[in-house]
Amino acid sequence: MPVAADKSLSVLFVDDEEFTRKIFARVFADEFDVVTASGVTEALEILAAGEREFAVLVTDFRMPERDGMKLLRVVQREHRHIIRLLATAYAERDVAIAAINQGRVMRILEKPLTDDVTREAVLEAMDLYRTQKTERSTNERRAAALRETLGFLAHELNTPLATVRGSVASVAARYLPPEDGDKAGVARFTEDEPGQLMAALERAERRALYCQSLVSTFVQSARDAYPGAVPQTVSARGLVEALLDEFPFEDDERSWVTSEIVGDFVLDGRRDLLYLVLCTLAKNALIALRGQHGSSHRLKIIVGTGNDVARPRWIRFQDNGPGIPPEILSRLLREPVTSRASSGGNGMGLMFCRRVMESINGSVEVSSDLGSGTVVSLYFRAPPSAPDDSPVPARVLARTSVPGTP
Repeated sequence: MPVAADKSLSVLFVDDEEFTRKIFARVFADEFDVVTASGVTEALEILAAGEREFAVLVTDFRMPERDGMKLLRVVQREHRHIIRLLATAYAERDVAIAAINQGRVMRILEKPLTDDVTREAVLEAMDLYRTQKTERSTNERRAAALRETLGFLAHELNTPLATVRGSVASVAARYLPPEDGDKAGVARFTEDEPGQLMAALERAERRALYCQSLVSTFVQSARDAYPGAVPQTVSARGLVEALLDEFPFEDDERSWVTSEIVGDFVLDGRRDLLYLVLCTLAKNALIALRGQHGSSHRLKIIVGTGNDVARPRWIRFQDNGPGIPPEILSRLLREPVTSRASSGGNGMGLMFCRRVMESINGSVEVSSDLGSGTVVSLYFRAPPSAPDDSPVPARVLARTSVPGTP
């Protein structure tokens, strides 16, 4: 059943007879924003001007200048989103076939037009236009998100893959050609210190596994996108555990990181994007900690639920690094700024995280004091079916909160 017309959308009615144009405008002006044209040339000029959003074109077939079929073909080519209707008193078979095949009309209306039939057709065309517009908008957002995600994924893969190449090249450069008397099947390498080559190979393996985990996650998402696929769900605990298992920690960095599950919950949104968000936050915190000397490095990842209506569920990254300067902190989530420009940072990581969280109606908050560390909190909305998540005990809240967070 067609829905009511949208006055923000316009109907273009084309007919060479002035009386017919006036009648159409008078009958439907209260329901639609009606614009009329006396022929093909005037209609195309109106469409080219772009002053209105036309949803429906209703055109006569027989006109002295150029017939309605020519107009339909041009509109199909240059304004293809407009829903097209053909009005004609000459309902020959060849006209109907041409209108459908060449002009891609939705319906053919027989003249003289009757109010009820015409109204029903225009309403149906309006409804179809709105549906297709929503689908186009959704597809454009998905395409934009995919382009951005793939670009950011490529950026994330670039550094570990460069490390893999560097480690392999380092091992290859230390290979010693065989000499007379060498045992068959045994290769010789040189080292500056014991264990150097194994460390390089282990470093390459960790980076390769990390890249593989990112790629496999996106492959699974592609499979989930097919119609009929069972959507993959993941809990906040599960995603944090995957991060701790798969992230390519340097040297003893894994010992810096601890996790605490105050309350678990099922995550909104796609696992691949959220996993990439967690990887980004972990990487940022570890880079900040690496540059700090003379203290015990700590990064704590907290998963929690509470009874704050606005921010009932969260994943929080809390480090004791050097902190973020106030002039950068105030712009961090709005602009591509960074405190690591000298080491290759570009500030796009947190921007990406913010966009991912906003896409699922969540949010990101950052608080920091110079010399005291940084806290980055990801807040997730409560699911409609589970408004009564278990509250966090007061003593836990007191221990994990910072100013501006629950």
